[in-house]
Amino acid sequence: QVELVETGGGLVQAGGSLSLSCQASGNILGIKDMGWYRQAPGKEREFVAKVQQGGIATYADSVKGRFTISRDTITVSLQMNFLRPGDTATYYCRAENIATMSFMYAELWGQGTVVTVSS
Repeated sequence: QVELVETGGGLVQAGGSLSLSCQASGNILGIKDMGWYRQAPGKEREFVAKVQQGGIATYADSVKGRFTISRDTITVSLQMNFLRPGDTATYYCRAENIATMSFMYAELWGQGTVVTVSS
């Protein structure tokens, strides 16, 4: 069985930095895309950033120039700089097309980690 486990997050003042990490557990052969989404209280979940297996990264306009996503085979990280109160949300890791020895998972989500940015 494969699961995504997130670490990082917490409370930071505006202008500060935080780093999130997400690791996939299990007998994984490869993961096509890995990325981050977030959901603020009372709002829908939104895309933040993703990185393809080949290393190509895409970002939401709201985080371009402030956030950096990186990955290896089973881990994806998000370095968040110049944080704003509007970045406050629960951040979710997402993995797409996860291949294991016995099964192909179309999509998996982590449990979420809370980021709070104070003004």
